[in-house]
Amino acid sequence: MGSRAPASRMAAGGCRGAAGPWPGSGARRSPFSFLLVLLLAAPGARAAGYQTCPQVQPNMLNVHLLAHTHDDVGWLKTVDQYFYGIKNDIQHGGVQYILDSVISALVAEPSRRFVYVEMAFFSRWWHQQTKATQEIVRALVRQGRLEFANGGWVMNDEASTHYGAIVDQMTFGLRFLQDTFGSDGRPRVAWHVDPFGHSREQASLFAQMGFDGFFFGRLDYQDKNERIKRKEMEQVWRASASLKPPTADLFTGVLPNMYNPPKYLCWDILCADDPVVEDPQSPEYNANKLVRYFLQLAVTQSQSYRTKHTVMTMGSDFQYENANLWFKNLDKLIQLVNAKQVNGSQVNVLYSTPACYLWELNKANITWSLKTDDFFPYADGPHMFWTGYFSSRPALKRYERVSYNFLQVCNQLEALAGPAADAGPYGAGSSLPLQEAMAVLQHHDAVSGTARQHVTNDYARQLAAGWGPCEVLLSNALSRLSGSKEVFSFCRSLNVSVCPLTQETSRFQVFIYNPLGRKVDHMVRLPIMEGGFVVKDPSGQPVPNAVLELPSLYDKENHMELLFSARVPALGFSVYSVAPVSSRSPKARTKVFRPQRSEAQILAIKNEYIRATINPETGLLMKIENMEQKILLPVSQGFFWYKASTGNNESTQASGAYIFRPDGEKPFPVSRWAQTRLVKTALVQEIHQKFSAWCSQVIRLYPGQRHLELEWTVGPIPKDDGWGKEVISRFDTPLKTRGRFYTDSNGREILERRRNFRPTWELAQTEPVAGNYYPVNSRIYITDGNTQLTVLTDRSQGGSSLQDGSLELMVHRRLLYDDSRGVGEPLVELGSGQLIRGRHFVLLDKVQDAAAGHRLLAEEVVLAPQIVLSSGQGTTDHPEASLQTQYSGLRRELPPSIHLLTLARWGPEQVLLRLEHQFAQGEVCRNLSSPVTLDLQNLFSAFTIIHLQETTLAANQPRASASRLKWTPYTGPISYPPPPILNPASVTLQPMEIRTFVAQVQWKTS
Repeated sequence: MGSRAPASRMAAGGCRGAAGPWPGSGARRSPFSFLLVLLLAAPGARAAGYQTCPQVQPNMLNVHLLAHTHDDVGWLKTVDQYFYGIKNDIQHGGVQYILDSVISALVAEPSRRFVYVEMAFFSRWWHQQTKATQEIVRALVRQGRLEFANGGWVMNDEASTHYGAIVDQMTFGLRFLQDTFGSDGRPRVAWHVDPFGHSREQASLFAQMGFDGFFFGRLDYQDKNERIKRKEMEQVWRASASLKPPTADLFTGVLPNMYNPPKYLCWDILCADDPVVEDPQSPEYNANKLVRYFLQLAVTQSQSYRTKHTVMTMGSDFQYENANLWFKNLDKLIQLVNAKQVNGSQVNVLYSTPACYLWELNKANITWSLKTDDFFPYADGPHMFWTGYFSSRPALKRYERVSYNFLQVCNQLEALAGPAADAGPYGAGSSLPLQEAMAVLQHHDAVSGTARQHVTNDYARQLAAGWGPCEVLLSNALSRLSGSKEVFSFCRSLNVSVCPLTQETSRFQVFIYNPLGRKVDHMVRLPIMEGGFVVKDPSGQPVPNAVLELPSLYDKENHMELLFSARVPALGFSVYSVAPVSSRSPKARTKVFRPQRSEAQILAIKNEYIRATINPETGLLMKIENMEQKILLPVSQGFFWYKASTGNNESTQASGAYIFRPDGEKPFPVSRWAQTRLVKTALVQEIHQKFSAWCSQVIRLYPGQRHLELEWTVGPIPKDDGWGKEVISRFDTPLKTRGRFYTDSNGREILERRRNFRPTWELAQTEPVAGNYYPVNSRIYITDGNTQLTVLTDRSQGGSSLQDGSLELMVHRRLLYDDSRGVGEPLVELGSGQLIRGRHFVLLDKVQDAAAGHRLLAEEVVLAPQIVLSSGQGTTDHPEASLQTQYSGLRRELPPSIHLLTLARWGPEQVLLRLEHQFAQGEVCRNLSSPVTLDLQNLFSAFTIIHLQETTLAANQPRASASRLKWTPYTGPISYPPPPILNPASVTLQPMEIRTFVAQVQWKTS
């Protein structure tokens, strides 16, 4: 995202031709062979890492200049438009030219260094280069002069991203670097200079990936001011309450100027600052003035930090397209500043990199303060809280989450079926396009919902294009594992009850794949044509089913849905058959259930565990009862909307894609009452609520379910009154919560939140609503110490508790003004983004039992079963073979504490395996929070593990040889135990621990 540089520093019109010759043009270009000889002969040419760092002056203030570019993987332009430099009238940016220019500039002067981050762009550029250019780049990397920071496919968002998707995209980028440059290309430093707030889980994941440190740019303005006063711009972040230090400890530094160059020192074609003029005879001579300014700036900046080293970021968005402009002026600046040392100056300036700066901080050997919370929410000024993007573009947020689910299914089946999944009877299948599309979606202007509309559409296009090759792969894999040669059908619109196959025929098969390591019971709902049906399980036995007639989402005609419950084994599938009931059968007249008005004085639905009661006068939820635990809680739930601010006397700030700023603290009810209809069958009980023409909800209970499901439909949000609206679902209870509530961090550990409070500084609250909103990736809860009400989400949303006993989640936003953060268009939402359907899952528990419920349910929500359909008319691979209607890829289920985070093909005879303990330390009174030991030998039925190697979290370093820089917090030294000796028959996972393995395998042939 753009950094909104002051207008005085930007070129008029935001775009103009490059000054001076293009790097590498004309006589300046040397033959590649000659350049390669020079590079290989340079000092440090054979060793990458900290040993390639430049010399510093130990008794001086060392100013590390970081030449870098920040290249958004989509924002105002699409990924392709940014790479190729298309539509520069929107924003000037052409990444291919940046990399061309930088490489030429690095070759021209051996002292120069450069930092690059986004592998989505670099990999594309790399594959377009000649072998000679690639060798030059390899030499620059070996010398440490081209340093990769972060190394993920993108610089991911930290609020709206699920931890599994973060791990995947980082693995995707770091594997490219490992395959291309070996250990020379491995980043030592995590670099998140633009994301809008920073999560504790992100830091924990970075630490587990083996990073030595982490630098970021955006920090709440009040927090930053306090840190500057206390000299706490750099510290150790203890990013887990469960993992034993230093497993999740990460040295973390706040960059002094976000990620931009200091004022007056921007020498890019996109800037308007004066170049360095060192000729004293020139009337434009400014060298002495610039040097004095730089020296004062360096000394002033260093006073906020604790060592003899400080850093300046020399670059910004899509800069260095003419790298010669930057480097020529930096060369002069370095020479002129250092020349002052003979006159007593104690400032030394040098080309450096994030890793080299970190290395010097580490060598200072001092103790550092400790942080244990996170950096949410972020505000860049009074009334300017970046909490709107937690909920922006909910359709894209859901599409990303569903695609994560589908990618894991794709990866697992590719690993279980082996090579047959990639090339089989249905053609060439591949998980790669969806892996790449999902990696792109993690970008901090993608899943965050903060890109322009046409860019958002392109993100969705990339996901859709990635699904196709995965569907081919699934077809090949299911054929291989089941023995069937069906024509498989994938219904991508089941969430809105659209599926051509089931709506056009009354006879079909349903393959249900379960990506979890434990069996599940899943209620299948399929849109169908009219008639009666018999459903049979994998053994051919009939199972109960029901047909519902329900309102359609997009038209006035009702549609029919078939329901049946399916039991699916761990990491496997079950095949159910659906056929019409014979017209001569007495069962031919299947009863069709329709939502009906209830005349009962008490309107309630219940199963063996939960009862939900509706207020008969208002039609709103009135109370929830957990009959198993004997808990009754009055709960009122309804929909409200905040009027979006367009600015006022206190601030001109408007609500927009990034910023949430309501016009007033009290939201308006969508309606104070709801029309209700009731559906009761043996398989489901539902209360249908209609609040308005654009807001409705179904409250639902299935048999055996320990949670209440709320399926809401919101939109298109009306705008005819000229008001932007931010819609919430709110739960009000009498619980005495003492200003506290709890939210997850990227779907993993839980953090306590307190209204109008920050753990590490005294908050001056300017926005009582927006300033108390936090990202909710998977769950939010409130508790009085005895009873806990938890709400799980099906996508990332913003949430809060603004009154004791109250809990709210933002489900949709439609805004009529831009928030002046660079997007330049209001968040109106066009096309499919206008009408949103989603689900909340409500749990009511005793505190000691709550984690067992929400942890396991969150796992089921994120990795739901995948439904694949067929006509049932196909043949088997072998005439004598019968269809295998049930299959499990595991010989034994995983314990409930253990989650199979990753199972994916890693090479011709390799799979990548990640296992995680999904409970926190001391979270559950039962054994779910205890360490778990697994035997991985013969765990999988599809293949045999021949050899097992444990790696760091991103699978780019063997764990046995991985080491990180050691930091000492002010609490005292930490012991660094050696990694455990790997025994595949006895692999222990501690609470919240993730262990990653690359396994050499042999697939079963039958």
